[in-house]
Amino acid sequence: MNFFEHQERARRQSRWLLVVFTLAVAAIVVAVNGIVFLAVLSTSWDPAAEGLAFNDMLRAHWPLMAGTAAACIALIFLASLFRTLSLKSGGGQVARQLGGTQVDPSTRDPLRRRLYNIVEEISLASGVPVPEVYVLDREAGINAFAAGFTASDAAVAVTRGALEKLNRSELQGVIAHEFSHILNGDMRINIRLMGTLFGILVLALIGRRVLIHARWAGGSSRNRGGAIIVLIAIGLTAVGYIGLFFGRWIKAAVARQREYLADASAVQFTRDPSGIGGALKKIAVYSDSSWLDADTEEVSHMLFGDGRRARLFSTHPPLTERIGRIEPDFRPEDLERMAAKIQHERIQAKKAAREAAEATDGDSGPAFGPRSIIERIGQPDFQQVLAAAALAAALPANVARAARSPEWAVDVLFYTLLDSDPEIRQQQLLIIAEIMGEENEQRVRALHQAAGPVGTEQQLPLLELAFPQIRQRPPEFISRVLKAVKALAEADHRVDPFEFLLARSIAMQLWETHNPDRVRLAGDRALQSSLPAAAAVLAVLARHGQDDEDTAQAAFQAGWSELGGVETPAMPDDDDWVTALDGALPELDRLRAPDKEILLRALIATAMHDASLKAVELELLRAVSSLIHVPLPLLSAGPRTSRRS
Repeated sequence: MNFFEHQERARRQSRWLLVVFTLAVAAIVVAVNGIVFLAVLSTSWDPAAEGLAFNDMLRAHWPLMAGTAAACIALIFLASLFRTLSLKSGGGQVARQLGGTQVDPSTRDPLRRRLYNIVEEISLASGVPVPEVYVLDREAGINAFAAGFTASDAAVAVTRGALEKLNRSELQGVIAHEFSHILNGDMRINIRLMGTLFGILVLALIGRRVLIHARWAGGSSRNRGGAIIVLIAIGLTAVGYIGLFFGRWIKAAVARQREYLADASAVQFTRDPSGIGGALKKIAVYSDSSWLDADTEEVSHMLFGDGRRARLFSTHPPLTERIGRIEPDFRPEDLERMAAKIQHERIQAKKAAREAAEATDGDSGPAFGPRSIIERIGQPDFQQVLAAAALAAALPANVARAARSPEWAVDVLFYTLLDSDPEIRQQQLLIIAEIMGEENEQRVRALHQAAGPVGTEQQLPLLELAFPQIRQRPPEFISRVLKAVKALAEADHRVDPFEFLLARSIAMQLWETHNPDRVRLAGDRALQSSLPAAAAVLAVLARHGQDDEDTAQAAFQAGWSELGGVETPAMPDDDDWVTALDGALPELDRLRAPDKEILLRALIATAMHDASLKAVELELLRAVSSLIHVPLPLLSAGPRTSRRS
């Protein structure tokens, strides 16, 4: 199952979740109405007297039943809406609610530094912004989770137990597992589950409160009114258990299969089954396992391992089954013997990874084609993780530190946009001083003086490193940043396609940070209705990635042939490609997930029509992919030349 199939599956799960949620609400409404009707009968129906029959009583009180149903539905949906909106600020909100503390990108703590390095490596390999990183310091169990609506507002959290008890290979396997959830749309489902299930469970909370009150008043309530209170308390408690039943059943049904898929993706990421396998074994043999002290009822479906001891409707498959799928030769009885030596396993993992990264430095990598690149989206392999580690290590040390600094991160963004022409660069620095202030201008100037022009292959990785810090700034500050980005791109009075796309990508990601609930990762639009938009993007990629019009035409035809065998049209003019892209990219972003896959095949075929991938083509390809919400993994280009002359 590739990235686009995962996206389509996530959409189907969302619709299924809505259906099941509706059934759960209906069951709860029926139960609440039953409680209300019994309460009415206990006060107004005298069996010894001539009165209304049961059916007549039901008809007489139908307005009350209807009002009760409406009130119950409104309460559930309002509670769900409230909880969903409370999570609007992103995955960091969930981590902080569980007691997480954010990891400083410049931390010198060796365990936290190791964690952040792993997250950065996998982010760069995956082609997504580095998420916020949290540690649950009070949790001794081995566990982790990823939360958020999109990759732009994602957060990854691990427990203190995971930091202390897992070696680098095992921790890398756990983080790769969580990145699978980020890349495949699982996080969005998880957040929606938290919101909708809170609405279902809210009546359980009410039932508990009423029951407590009933117990408190029980000693003096030996009359009909007291009996009614007890009846309501018992009834609402029962309703609460109905909600709890549905909630746990829904989470278990949604989560289990996704855990198997995420485990398999982790092996794909790391090329080392013993990494995630070792983490699962340690959960099995340590006394505190994966259990958390915090209340995990809401987030149990998001965790790497079971967060509580209860096994009924568990959101995770049994550990032995998960290990067995990763390591077919594993036997459950081996765990006892493993417990004695598990602390000594894989002590050479870090050294081996470093040596492998050095071995790949300067390697142009294998010949990629559309199929192989598509297969790596959402699940980059170990080679790409190593390449990402090497790329991160090759970044200028001072610039990398600045990108991880809350104060300097935005200056790194501006630094990546500086032109190689001294006169244009001076104009850009004046723009920064005017919009952002002299302090920012001086910092950007200092970065350029210390590190020189930014390398082509370093621009996007630096932005991905800086983004977690930038997105934490207030909306007014981000508005100024976006204004400055636009002005910097236009400072030379010509619009470079990569500058244009980069500015749009930055604007989109920062907007999504403050509006994650309004983001749609895939839509319902068919590609056949958007062929003119696809042609516009293919034409820009073909022309600006090639040296002459004939070669560009050939590249355009290569891409168009991937769209379904339609007769190749004339390549759109290049006169106003800015307006063309402004209209085309939002339209293509609304394509269905399978149609996005076809479009991406066409984009890759355009860039690689000559069986190579130049740096400028790679830049454009990654930028376009970002704007249609497809995280293109780290790829190797051909000769690394400067984008600006």
